[in-house]
Amino acid sequence: MKMSLKLPHGTLSSSSESDSDVAGLQEEEKHVDDSDSDYGDGPPKKKLKHAHPDGPSSSKQSMENQSANAKSQGTYSKFAEKMMAKMGHKEGTGLGKFGQGRVSIVEASTQRGRRGLGLRIPGLEPSRDVGWDPSEEEIDLDEKVTWLPCCELPVPDIKTMKEWMTVGPKKRTIDDENQFCLEETLTSILQCKSVFDNLEPEEMRRARTRSNPYETIRGAFFLNRAAMKMANIDAVLDFMFTSPKNSDGKPVIGPNEILYFADICAGPGGFSEYVLWRTKGESKGFGMTLKGANDFKLEDFFAGPGEMFEPHYGVRGLEGDGDIFKPDNQAAFISFVKENTDGQGVHFVMADGGFSVDGEENIQEILSKQLYLCQFLVAISILRPGGHFMCKLFDLFTSFSVGLVYLMYRIFDRVSLFKPVTSRPANSERYIICRSLRQEMEPVRQYMHEINLNLNKLLVPTSTSDISLIVPNKILTEDGDFFDYICESNNSLGHKQVVGLRKIQAFAQNANLHETRQADIRIDCLHRWKIPDELRKAPSKQNPKTKFEELIGDENQDYISHPVEELTLDCLREIKCAYDFRCVVSGAKASERIYILGLGRTHVFQRTVKNPGNWKKIDDLRLELPADTLIEAEIVQELKGEGTGQRKMTTLHVLDALFLVGKDVRNLHFNERMEKLRKFVKCMTKLTRNDLVRIVAPDVYRLEEISLIVDRLELRRAKGGNVTHQVCYIPRHSLEQRFFRPTGVYIIKTTKDPWTIQWSRSSQRKYFFNTRTNKSDFHCPPDSIANVRESKLKSYHWIWDEGVKLLDQQVCKEDDSKLSKAVVLDHINRLLPHRKVQNYEQYLNSK
Repeated sequence: MKMSLKLPHGTLSSSSESDSDVAGLQEEEKHVDDSDSDYGDGPPKKKLKHAHPDGPSSSKQSMENQSANAKSQGTYSKFAEKMMAKMGHKEGTGLGKFGQGRVSIVEASTQRGRRGLGLRIPGLEPSRDVGWDPSEEEIDLDEKVTWLPCCELPVPDIKTMKEWMTVGPKKRTIDDENQFCLEETLTSILQCKSVFDNLEPEEMRRARTRSNPYETIRGAFFLNRAAMKMANIDAVLDFMFTSPKNSDGKPVIGPNEILYFADICAGPGGFSEYVLWRTKGESKGFGMTLKGANDFKLEDFFAGPGEMFEPHYGVRGLEGDGDIFKPDNQAAFISFVKENTDGQGVHFVMADGGFSVDGEENIQEILSKQLYLCQFLVAISILRPGGHFMCKLFDLFTSFSVGLVYLMYRIFDRVSLFKPVTSRPANSERYIICRSLRQEMEPVRQYMHEINLNLNKLLVPTSTSDISLIVPNKILTEDGDFFDYICESNNSLGHKQVVGLRKIQAFAQNANLHETRQADIRIDCLHRWKIPDELRKAPSKQNPKTKFEELIGDENQDYISHPVEELTLDCLREIKCAYDFRCVVSGAKASERIYILGLGRTHVFQRTVKNPGNWKKIDDLRLELPADTLIEAEIVQELKGEGTGQRKMTTLHVLDALFLVGKDVRNLHFNERMEKLRKFVKCMTKLTRNDLVRIVAPDVYRLEEISLIVDRLELRRAKGGNVTHQVCYIPRHSLEQRFFRPTGVYIIKTTKDPWTIQWSRSSQRKYFFNTRTNKSDFHCPPDSIANVRESKLKSYHWIWDEGVKLLDQQVCKEDDSKLSKAVVLDHINRLLPHRKVQNYEQYLNSK
């Protein structure tokens, strides 16, 4: 039974609502916006009642209107009757000498589009008399999610579950699958779908567009309608995905932690664009989908920072095919995600897989069984305990599909089947929402893996067998809470689908029907979901100088071009308290520091300290930064390995941050700026992109800990130097054991005058002291925090060039005119009264 109608911009599947044409496996949303062409006939010229817009176009009682009214009643106007009477016409006879003319009036043409002349489609005959009663359709914008009761049963062991698996003959019909719904529900759905088998695609699209009350919500300013579905679901769940909270209502994600998510089978990426927009630089995403035409389109992420999303396609990473059915691809993606989340996994997973089932729409659920399974399997494999999952499903009539839902019910705290209003009413689409993954899910994960291995063997053209059961029907039906919930869900959603299909049928028959509530519903929904009512538009190309001025505002810019003062003996003596400073190891000359402005993707510009008025596009390095990002950095050549196998890698060491993805961090404490910076760098790190310059956050030390920097220095062979062995710095958290040749140490003031930090001998702790008012405070006063400008103007650079001996084994003739390690460390030690405290190293570690 044919239910899929090919459209110019997509495929309308009345059984599954593939909202856009899905030409490839595991993809639903393929076009930038599958609703671009869904405009129908446009709104009526005059506001009319819900489904009966016909009426006079003018209030004038013209002869034409009288004649039209008369014809509609099967009679003629008095004027016409007089004319015909003069020609010998008698009532009840036709014109002509012998009354042989036509007696009844000629009917208006009901020809539609490109239909063949005289073609009659049963149930879709054009008629202006067909109407629609709005009371038949329930419009409820106050959406509620109904959860399955919590399952208290322990997770079965893998041996028990393997015995559940049942192999039977392949099945390619769904007509008798009424074990989990009323028989009349399934019958009504299939009958309503069959009405549209021969309808022209354009007619179907127009009728759907005019009839759906939620149609004009579309994708708002996002990539496609999928993004709005995610926005809809997230808002209804009190932003459970983008702002997760624990059972006490407190945020799960700390202020300096990253929200990790994954998007699988979801090209071009509408779900992810929404999440990145909502979290505004606070999240990092990983994606796996089919490589090729249906890939993620990060360049079209206009709303959120696509730079913080990293696709991966299984085996061979970026060069893989992204086929989620392949166990090797699954394993590679799982490993990749775990590696990039410190072994913890992501906080939530979204899945939106679908594929073309043209001509086999009624059995879409059967054809999608392995897709359902693999999305579930990968999701629970990369979720951290307590994580959430959301996945698109279609019909849930077969025991296999219901069995999958049951397995999720056993390993998540709560499970729901939910159809958001952004999912068209006439389709079978719904979403399974799983909240809080349990620790003991491993047996189910192993079982799903076993099922997929068997399906890969059975789902081949030559096979006549298939897996029919993964959970015995007895278990599914005897769990009263679960069975009742599934049946209620199928019957309820089935009824809504039937009403939606009948409404489309009515609107297809009567092209003058319009759903007049669309505009009001759109405004209401966007307000509820906290989505601005804006149009989608591509970011404009901005002038870097203009953008810089816009970001900086009226702040004094003197620090931008201010050269860092070299640390001399006189400068060293000016440092009266070591606790007021932080240290960062430099890998380039102070004069080579640059400010970098990101305008999105590769539109990145630099401004040197030497030439502060000129912004130049960075073309010699492959660098991506989100829009409205302004950082201070230096370009450093890092090294890996030794000897002939040593490799050089150009990296960007970020020294400080002013704006990160539009957020102003200039007035935060230096420590907090560095925490935000480390978080930003981690979001931006893409191990799959060897073509990009690696962005590195620096190690930060207290000035009183400066000896720890020296402890991380080693003599190593380094390419490009005249000396056999050179002093190299080994970063604390270096990737792949990288190192670089240091040029010195930046000593940065973090306490604002007149405040300073002192040591209390009686309390054995630090405290803040105001040198003007003599006020003391153990807590950090807000006015004691030095912002970016104040830090830059009060910084020093201890230069490590030739003549400065740092290591005892270093072959170097010391230059007495330069600050030596001994002089600096001795001065710092004399500033530390608590050096007399025993176990000083233990004290440092505790801090």
